[in-house]
Amino acid sequence: MLTRYTLKLAHINDTHSHFESSRVHFHYQEEKKIYDIYSHSGGYARINYQVNKARNQAIAVEQAFLFLHGGDSFQGSLYFNQFKGAANAHLLNLLKPDAMVIGNHEVDAGSEPIHAFLESIEFPLLAGNMDLSQEDSTKDSALKGHKNLYEYDHEMEIAKVIMTPLQDKQLAIFGITLDQMAQIARPDPDTHFINAIETTRKTVQHLMSRGIHHIIVLSHLGFEQDKVLAQQVEGISLIVGGHTHTLQGNFEEFGLSCTPYPVNVNNTPILHAGKHAETIGLADIEFNQSGQVTTLNGHNYFMLDKSFIVESAHSVSPSEYHNIRTKLKQHPGIAWDNADELITDIINTQYRPTITAMEQHILGFVPRNLIHTRLPSKALPHGSEIAPWVCKSIYHEAKDLLTHVDFALHNAGGVRQSLNKGEVSLAYVVGRMLPFELPLVHYEIQGVHLFQAIESAINSATNNSVIGTGTGSFPYTYGLKYCYDGRQALGKRILSLEVLAQDGNSWLTVDKQAYYFGVSSAYTVSGKEGYSPLLQAKSQENIDGLTIPLAFIRYMQRDNTSLAQALTPHVNYTSHLTECSVST
Repeated sequence: MLTRYTLKLAHINDTHSHFESSRVHFHYQEEKKIYDIYSHSGGYARINYQVNKARNQAIAVEQAFLFLHGGDSFQGSLYFNQFKGAANAHLLNLLKPDAMVIGNHEVDAGSEPIHAFLESIEFPLLAGNMDLSQEDSTKDSALKGHKNLYEYDHEMEIAKVIMTPLQDKQLAIFGITLDQMAQIARPDPDTHFINAIETTRKTVQHLMSRGIHHIIVLSHLGFEQDKVLAQQVEGISLIVGGHTHTLQGNFEEFGLSCTPYPVNVNNTPILHAGKHAETIGLADIEFNQSGQVTTLNGHNYFMLDKSFIVESAHSVSPSEYHNIRTKLKQHPGIAWDNADELITDIINTQYRPTITAMEQHILGFVPRNLIHTRLPSKALPHGSEIAPWVCKSIYHEAKDLLTHVDFALHNAGGVRQSLNKGEVSLAYVVGRMLPFELPLVHYEIQGVHLFQAIESAINSATNNSVIGTGTGSFPYTYGLKYCYDGRQALGKRILSLEVLAQDGNSWLTVDKQAYYFGVSSAYTVSGKEGYSPLLQAKSQENIDGLTIPLAFIRYMQRDNTSLAQALTPHVNYTSHLTECSVST
């Protein structure tokens, strides 16, 4: 009887529509001299070359092979902004993954884009804790029972599983995603995500009761939650994950992470492969007859340009450049830019021309760097320098369309990049800085709920006496000016809240009993990430044809010279961590 079961695994995650290679920056030090290494890595053509190479190696020795995607294929680049999920489906079909788990960014706009994606893909989409038992079966975007979707089996209370041969055994694979999906994404009201750990436990127990012990969980829970999952659920052979953009492997020599590949928790190895299609994980795995991994040899690999730039405070000699090339070649986590020509040609002919045109469309010139940081800090006591300008653009563009607008309120996570000095292209704004094409909503709300919303969002962003959803919750405003002190008692942390008067020059204290008109994204007004008090709005109405990126684009086209000025600070913040406090 066979006692050794071998598998060759390739895995990626959080690719976020980065079809082409991405710019990467390494640091290297030798003999007290520091070098900066600039290159490009990854992209779908290079990934496909590595996957095909690994697949062929497995076939040659009659070894089982799997290629898995840890979720979040959607969002993140101009390609998604322009082509939505269609380009992702097309190019992923060419990569031929054996399975992908649904990520939170696949759920950013509800079931309709997921349905379109399912209609196009030629591989299973795993969503083992997505409960569709209450879904409206008559809607056009109904997902339940789709041939490509492996969702939650409500009757058996387990995840639907795909099976693949592993010599004389069966290898089970199922997907688990974030059960806080309603807080961080926008699922349809009839789509529910249930407890990830309980679903995993019941599914593993069910499989083991049938004599199936070789079990892979394809997870989009994040690295820390994968460790919790492994600790709390017995019998998982391997977790292949995503969500937190965790790069495993020893890249310390080049100034990056030094996280083991794999991390083992409760005899379960955990593997993640970074982000943005920059890297691919490749591993040779041996299981025993009971499903436990006995050997795992592998690494994450950057797929670098063969030509790269090396800079230093002092000149870099040819011999130093050659030495760094040798170090890169010797590193266990560096591959090179071999690429699949078919995928390169498809990207260049079918998708790239649209992107090139947008890169050449210049909106204006920014005379200084505007740094984006989610939270205030000692260096930036009022927080982000660009998020307030985004709020100002929302305020002014909405005011141009509507009779009553008192303020704009937006969360930090909706802005993804700083705005650097120089020409600003349409491609940069909609592809990198403001990639989420969220509609704007006009609402009327009582002052008391504004106090509550701002405090709740900050508490959520900083984990101040609440279980937070991440720093992306932090609120930025225009037309509202607030002072927050995290050292105060819960419910009393907003020391002052003022609204811009109609004359545009003076400030008035927000009256808790009065009503005010605001503009925010549809994501924020739906109560996500600590903004639940906004659900108390007296009214909400979509602003037809106006999204966050479009508001900023119109504002820049109208008058980008104002970005040279300094905005009056709208955020005054003191942290609950007194040793790190920043206040003004």
